[in-house]
Amino acid sequence: MSNSAQNKPFGSAQGRPAIELAHVTKVYRRYGSRQFATLKSALMRRNLLAELQPNETFTALSDFSLRIPAGCTFGLIGRNGSGKSTALKLVAGITKPTKGTVAVQGRISALIELGAGFHPEISGRENVFINGIMLGLTKREIEKRFDEIVEFAELAEFIDEPVKTYSSGMYMRLGFSVATHVDPEVLLVDEVLAVGDEGFTHKCLDKFADFKRRGKTVLLVTHSLNLVERFCDEAAWLDAGRKRAEGDPYRVVAEYVSDVERQEERFLAKSDEKARLETAAAPLPAEPPPPVPADATADMMQATEGRWGSRVVEITDVAFTDSNGQPAHIVHSGDAVSLRLAVHAHRPVEDFVFGVGIFNAEGVCVYGTNTTIDEFDAQSLSGDATITVTFDALDLVEGTYKLDVAVHKLDGVPYDYHRLLHTFRVKSRTKDVGVYRPRHRWSFAGNVSIAPKS
Repeated sequence: MSNSAQNKPFGSAQGRPAIELAHVTKVYRRYGSRQFATLKSALMRRNLLAELQPNETFTALSDFSLRIPAGCTFGLIGRNGSGKSTALKLVAGITKPTKGTVAVQGRISALIELGAGFHPEISGRENVFINGIMLGLTKREIEKRFDEIVEFAELAEFIDEPVKTYSSGMYMRLGFSVATHVDPEVLLVDEVLAVGDEGFTHKCLDKFADFKRRGKTVLLVTHSLNLVERFCDEAAWLDAGRKRAEGDPYRVVAEYVSDVERQEERFLAKSDEKARLETAAAPLPAEPPPPVPADATADMMQATEGRWGSRVVEITDVAFTDSNGQPAHIVHSGDAVSLRLAVHAHRPVEDFVFGVGIFNAEGVCVYGTNTTIDEFDAQSLSGDATITVTFDALDLVEGTYKLDVAVHKLDGVPYDYHRLLHTFRVKSRTKDVGVYRPRHRWSFAGNVSIAPKS
C-alpha cells in the first residue's frame, strides 16, 4: 500500500476543514439474518449490532479518515459497493457512524438519491418550497429564488404538475436546481448526472465551476473519472470500505484504473483458461465439419463459438501478448501486441495455413487474415512450432473483442479451429465509436474559434 493510502489528513495548511471524518467505521446489519435474542438485551448493551455474529453484519466503511478544507472540490471514486455513498450519507447526517466522528462546517445541501425529499403526490412548486425550508431557507428566501430555480431546471411548463408524473431526468433537474440554489457552503453530490441530457449536464458542470470560483466546498461521488480529473482539487479511492489512495486526482485515478485493469486481467485469464480446458477435453466430432473458406473472410458474420477439426495439427496454446512479450488480456488502444500460437503436428504435413481473426462483442468480424492471404508458401510442419503475428499498433476503440485462431488445409478443411474462444479487452480514455481508430489529427482555418479542453 502506498503512502497515499494511509489514513492521514492531507493539506492541513490549506485552511480550516469544511468536512472531517476521523476513523469512521459504519456497520450495517445484513437482511435475512436472525433476530436479536431480545430487544431488551440489545438496548441494554446500547448497541443494536452487539447481539449479531460477524457473518450477520456488513462493514461498509472501516477506519476511514478524511479531511476536506473549505473551498475544496473533492472526488470520491471506487467500484459499486466500495462505500462511497455511505460516506456521503454520513457527511449529510442521513446515517450515523458505528465508530468514529463526522464533523461538517456550514450549511449542507445534498443531492444523494434521485427524487430524495420529493413528495410524489404534490406539485413541483410545492416540493421546491418544502425542500428549500428543509435546507434552512425561509419562505421569503425561496420566493426570491423560485423563478431562478425553475428556469435552471427547465420545468416552467410542468412546475405545477405532480412530481410523480416527472421523468427521471426531470427529477434530477429539479433536485439539482434546488440543491445548488439554496446557496450552501457544502454541496454533496452522488452519481445523479448520469440521467441528465447532454445540455443539462453542461449546465451542471458550469455550476460546479461557479461553486469553485466562489470558494464553496463540493464532495462529489462519481464513476466519471474525467470529471474528477477536470474539476476536483483532491480525490480519494475507496475499495471495500477502505481508503486505498488519496491526493492528486490524476494520480489517484491512475492507481484506480490500474487496479481495475489488473482485476479484469485476472478475470479474463481465468475465463480463457476455463474455455481452453473445456475445448481440450471435448471429443472430436463424428463427422468432419464443413471446410472453412481459405480466404478467411466468407461467412465471418455468422460467428458461432466453438472448436472443431481433425487435430492432426493441434493448437496447444494461445497467448495474446504485450510489447514485452508478456500475456495480456487488457491492452490500450494503439499498443503494440502479438498473438502467439503454439502448435503440435502429430504427423508431418505440407498442406497447412495459419489464420487469425478479431471480432467485436457483437460477433462482427473486425479483421481477419491468414498466411495464404499474406502470401506465405507452406512447405513443411512437424512436431512443435510457434507462430507469432505482431500488430505494431492495435488501433481499436475501447471494447471487448474475441479471437479466432486456426490451422487448416489450403482448401479450408480444418486441423484445429478455435472460434471466439479467446478474449481481450481494449482500454482507452478517448470514447470513440465504431471499432477502428485510425491515426488522425485536426486542423482549423478561417473564422473558427476552438481549442482543446484544458
